[in-house]
Amino acid sequence: MLRIDRRMIEHFDWITFGVVILICIVGILTIYSATRPPLDEGEHPPFYVKQLLWLIIATIALIIFVSFDYAKLRDFWLIFYIFGIILLVIVLFTGKTAMGAKRWINLGFFSFQPSEIFKIIFIISISAFLENKKSPLSTKDVLKTLLIFGIIPFLLILKQPDLGTALLIFLLTFVMIIYKGLPIRLLLLLLSVGVISIIFLWEILWEGLKEYQKNRLIAFIDPHIDPKGIGYNIMQSVISVGSGGFFGKGFLEGTQGPLKFLPERHTDFIFPIFAEEWGFLGCLILLGLYYLIFLRCFETSMVAKDNFGKLISVGFTSIFLIYFFINIGMTIGIMPVVGIPLPFMSYGGTTLLANFIGIALVINVRMRRFELFYP
Repeated sequence: MLRIDRRMIEHFDWITFGVVILICIVGILTIYSATRPPLDEGEHPPFYVKQLLWLIIATIALIIFVSFDYAKLRDFWLIFYIFGIILLVIVLFTGKTAMGAKRWINLGFFSFQPSEIFKIIFIISISAFLENKKSPLSTKDVLKTLLIFGIIPFLLILKQPDLGTALLIFLLTFVMIIYKGLPIRLLLLLLSVGVISIIFLWEILWEGLKEYQKNRLIAFIDPHIDPKGIGYNIMQSVISVGSGGFFGKGFLEGTQGPLKFLPERHTDFIFPIFAEEWGFLGCLILLGLYYLIFLRCFETSMVAKDNFGKLISVGFTSIFLIYFFINIGMTIGIMPVVGIPLPFMSYGGTTLLANFIGIALVINVRMRRFELFYP
């Protein structure tokens, strides 16, 4: 039976939890506004209701994941990892296809993305794997980590195809390796090999991309080359952000969402909808809330009681940071569109649940930072 020590409750990170809930509520309101019918005529899609239900489920999951000592997870990391890989394999053969990609497993009463669940498993597994390795890592340990946690899941997720998540997993592998300790010579060697490989293999890599992935890169370089085609998303997104001005048009006063000028307005492009309604000032406040989350998560990695807790905190902090910067970057035209949602705001049940489990484990680490000193 799960039991929470009174001292754990006293050290619960209410600030992080409160800010996350606040951002989620802002997200639900923005989803409501983005998906409302034009001129308020017609039926309102229930995306905001579904997101609210997922928020309740995610909050319950958060309570569960802070109720036990995170250190117990390290004993089962291999089982978790094998289970995660099996899910990624299953989705390739029996997954539900949508928008040209097999990313979902349909259980009848709901669908979920194994790649989202795998991110949680990935951080737990690689943290347990690296915890007791000597720092800096040996060349053997680096290559083994890259193969097990970088290359294998990268290829499986890329096959779906989900280029954004695949690149995230590979990048996270490097982040965790560098945090654990990487000899400068080996780091320079890996960077050199990577750059040289891209130069010589670029044509092969380019031919291996799907047509829509090629179009996204072309549109990023010059969206005006086809403003009504491949450059449409980026241009409409930038227009949405700019039209908000300093103070914004006001809640439910935006036009880009309900008039359907902006595609994926309640998922990947939810930030432009928010920016149009709340303006530059509202965006500053929102960015400040995210900054507070990143700061608290980073502090947790510094005060954790053990290396496992430090690595878990660094891993999830990196996920939130990478998702945040890529999503904001692609919506304002400084990064290519890769289908990365904005954490805690974008519509998506599995993603929200995965993010809450991640933040729960970070809070778990912070709660138990004094546990070694308890009688």
